[in-house]
Amino acid sequence: MQKPGKVVVVSQHYPPDRSTTAAIMAAIANRLAKEVDVLVLSGWPGSASKLAADRPVVEEIKNWMPGKAALLKRAAAELLFTARTFFAVLRRLERGDVALTVTAPFVLPYAVAAAARLKRARSILIMHDLFPEVLVLSGLLKPGSIVTRAMRAMNGLMFRALTTVVIIGRDSEKLLLSYRGMTRDKIEFIPNWTTIDPAVRPVAADNAFRRGLGGRFVVGLSGNLGFTHDPVIVFEAARRLKDDPGIHFLLSGWGMGFDKLRSMQSEAKLANITLVDRVADEDLQDFLSAADLWLIPYRKDVAGVSVPSRFYNLLAVGRPVILISEPDAEAALTVTEHDLGRVVTPGMPAQLAEAIRAASRTPDPTLPERAVAVARSYSPERALTGYAALIQRLIGSEERCRELRS
Repeated sequence: MQKPGKVVVVSQHYPPDRSTTAAIMAAIANRLAKEVDVLVLSGWPGSASKLAADRPVVEEIKNWMPGKAALLKRAAAELLFTARTFFAVLRRLERGDVALTVTAPFVLPYAVAAAARLKRARSILIMHDLFPEVLVLSGLLKPGSIVTRAMRAMNGLMFRALTTVVIIGRDSEKLLLSYRGMTRDKIEFIPNWTTIDPAVRPVAADNAFRRGLGGRFVVGLSGNLGFTHDPVIVFEAARRLKDDPGIHFLLSGWGMGFDKLRSMQSEAKLANITLVDRVADEDLQDFLSAADLWLIPYRKDVAGVSVPSRFYNLLAVGRPVILISEPDAEAALTVTEHDLGRVVTPGMPAQLAEAIRAASRTPDPTLPERAVAVARSYSPERALTGYAALIQRLIGSEERCRELRS
């Protein structure tokens, strides 16, 4: 009897990288390795390993990684990594295998889907962000430009080649179905999960991140601020609230958006803003527990394009969230369905400032328990079981095809 196919996980980001994508892909690979053979092709230095039978084997693909601010160098590096990955996948993938990848960098799925098609293997894309839509809403591409149209045409070919597209937000389905190569039966909804144990964590005066802030109402911001985020609306809301002594902004993160926040604060020097360097993973729980309210600031038209994975951790510590986005975005739907905060129109700092002021004056004592209950439904066990079931279906269907052919 022929052995069932293996899973080839392809990701530029993998531990020891500390990014969210690396953690997600490692968790998926480790879970799948309990049931099938798993090979990880990683672009992160120091990730290669050969472990026990129930752990994935990790092979490194040589990768040059310039800083995010160097856009042209970064693009060249990502294209080079994608080319190397294409040939690596061709060498490792066999008929009956399943290739699984993610949209980081955004050109990577094209190579993986093409290699899988050539080797008559199945392929899965976990769609964290949809390009070129991300680049259009960030202003880097025009909606009708030649590059945008070319990328959309490539997406159509890729979606035809892919076996399954995993979406992490319900709002992505409509946008995906606008592509000719995509059909509803290819879409699988598996949301991301909390990385913090869900439990109500009261605001504590002795929290290290609240020292010096007194008993004020603290508004927090945390995480990577990339193309899809709007740091300006947060800063302008803080400017409007600068004369309210009861409200203070505690902002931490990285990326081009956070650099913008640093630049604006360096010039304005608002007394109601405290900037904190990127918080270490081991301190994240304490940091998220330090604020009374959390912000997720998206640009206009983000629905279906990007889903904030940090959202679930904010709920896990029992805090309300103000989401700046369209009302039909995945996180916005969750906020309104369970009354977990407010949804504010993108580009409206006055509306955001008023929502913050209202939250500081009329806190909901029942919200923390409600938020934690919702966070528990986004457990790693539930999500990873979903990935395992998907892989078993794909490998099982290939086994049935082999039986029929024989």
